[in-house]
Amino acid sequence: MDEMDPVFKALADPHRRELLDRLHERDGQTLSELQGYLPLSRFGCMKHLRVLEEAGLVTSRKVGREKFHFLNPVPIQRAYDRWVEKYARPWTRMISGLKWSLEEPRMDTATKPAHVYQIFIQATPERVWQAITDPDLTQHYYFGTRIESDFAPGSPYVYLTADGSPMLDGTIVESDPPHRLVMTFRPRWTGEGEDAPVSRVTWEVTPHEEQSKLSLIHEGLGIHGAVGEGIKDGWTRIISTMKTMLETEDALVGAGTG
Repeated sequence: MDEMDPVFKALADPHRRELLDRLHERDGQTLSELQGYLPLSRFGCMKHLRVLEEAGLVTSRKVGREKFHFLNPVPIQRAYDRWVEKYARPWTRMISGLKWSLEEPRMDTATKPAHVYQIFIQATPERVWQAITDPDLTQHYYFGTRIESDFAPGSPYVYLTADGSPMLDGTIVESDPPHRLVMTFRPRWTGEGEDAPVSRVTWEVTPHEEQSKLSLIHEGLGIHGAVGEGIKDGWTRIISTMKTMLETEDALVGAGTG
């Protein structure tokens, strides 16, 4: 079965498309909130959310007694890369119908994650961890940058462009190879230097049958406007390209890891 089949099946139902639209408008909603948008019972809404989660279009995180649902744009990006971009490259910035926006009111980051991305990768957790931490691999999917760090808690890290200038940097908060990496996130490309706002990124890698589930949580992302949109769109592209790289043997050989 093609990996896109569950995505297209999930998108075929108007109720499920409505749920995605509502999460696009305001991310991180509970079942009770989402049920209010549909002429369905709580159980009916739950069934549709389950289909969306199985297709990877929605992720959920439980905080206390509440379960919050998030739009996951990575499968949309992969469908776009496969079916749209190669046929319509000049229109790449004009037809992203499910593109996220940071113009919506910010969430209370003390009670729920800001943005959650998730994808399944045909690779071991060790291989995924290597992709996150190996500069020879990050340059293939992280906008051409190489990460530098010893990844010990409290240590600095930086993503360097080809000319050696920092694109973003921060501090390693937690490091549990190959399952969890928490780091602060300070965008340096904005020109604000040391005064750039700092947020928090968590990489979680868990084995799932013969695959790995990669979750990325970005909390405290309080940047509005074009920069904020660029960060959210950037994560979608980064994770999608990482998956392609790890599942394509030629890319790994070319990176010197085969």
